[in-house]
Amino acid sequence: MFDLARHLLALGEEVQMFTGYPATRVDADLRAITRTRPWWTLLTYARGLLPPPVTDTWWAQQNLDDFGPWLARTLDPCSIDILDALAGTGLEAGRLLHRHGRPWVCGRASTHILTQKALLEEEHRRWGAAPPDFSRGIARCLAEYDECDAIIVPSHFVKRSFIAQGVPADKVSVCPYGVDLSIFSPQPKRDERFRVLFVGTHSLRKGIGDLFDAVRPLVGRGQCELWLVGNPAPDARRVLHRNADIFIEKGPQPRTSLAWYYSQGSILVLPSLEEGLAFVLPQAMACGLPVIASTNTGAEDLIEDGVEGFIVPIRDPAMIRSRIEWMIDNPRRRQEMGVAARQRVNGFRGWEAFARASREVYLKAMSPTAAR
Repeated sequence: MFDLARHLLALGEEVQMFTGYPATRVDADLRAITRTRPWWTLLTYARGLLPPPVTDTWWAQQNLDDFGPWLARTLDPCSIDILDALAGTGLEAGRLLHRHGRPWVCGRASTHILTQKALLEEEHRRWGAAPPDFSRGIARCLAEYDECDAIIVPSHFVKRSFIAQGVPADKVSVCPYGVDLSIFSPQPKRDERFRVLFVGTHSLRKGIGDLFDAVRPLVGRGQCELWLVGNPAPDARRVLHRNADIFIEKGPQPRTSLAWYYSQGSILVLPSLEEGLAFVLPQAMACGLPVIASTNTGAEDLIEDGVEGFIVPIRDPAMIRSRIEWMIDNPRRRQEMGVAARQRVNGFRGWEAFARASREVYLKAMSPTAAR
């Protein structure tokens, strides 16, 4: 959101930003154009510090239930040409804009919520974990998909999930996310160890169990090392505990430090069950890492299988292991893939391209011929 606002401003657009983050978490150059509603965000964060661990979506849903009406009360529909609201936040404000004859866009970072629900419920059953609670969020998201003028998604994988759920294809526009090349670039690797890197929340959604099943024999034979960067999720607690002997936990890291961690890896592996377009993929590629990613990460919009890395099916630890072994056995080709990955993201034009693509969606939604 911050990168989009910044690049829209650079393109000469006027931007107002509304966020649930506290003002201290808003980038300094954007605070003058930002209104914040941080109370439920802060309460949710504070609750997460206390036992027992949060295992449901109640706190997140309370945040959305508060933020949406607040946004509708706060913005001035007469001063706004179009609203771009993250899924779950824009229903009330979008309806307000429609009453004033103005369009609104829903930005969805993940698959259609019914697709997401089916995938995650199946995955939680697979690992013996309690299913995630979608009961309060589905109606809001489905109403947004139906009532908004356009939907922006980050990958063709996500777009296909919307089409499969009956959303017209011409309502969904693919605008791939960017990467900040001023932050993410190769840094010296401190050793010659072959190191598998996983960056992100250690969750069942991210395929952490399949990653462990894939690398356990390799770690056991001393062929590789596994680093996890990010926070553990409550739903994967038992899986993480059972596999604590095969990974090195590096914890959450600020974005400005991630390039060093990427550069200590030999490859990034992301076997997620469901993503929109994982930020970690272009970040790792910008740091010169080839990637092994599942079909459900949006990787097809970033890499060509066998050129910048490999795309593997979901829930296939054997295939992941085979691709890692190939990377171990072919160091020269692996290095060539890393160079190709860096070159690929260099051609993306980063977040500027995302802002330009988003602006094209806005202009189409605002055109006199657009149906509302």
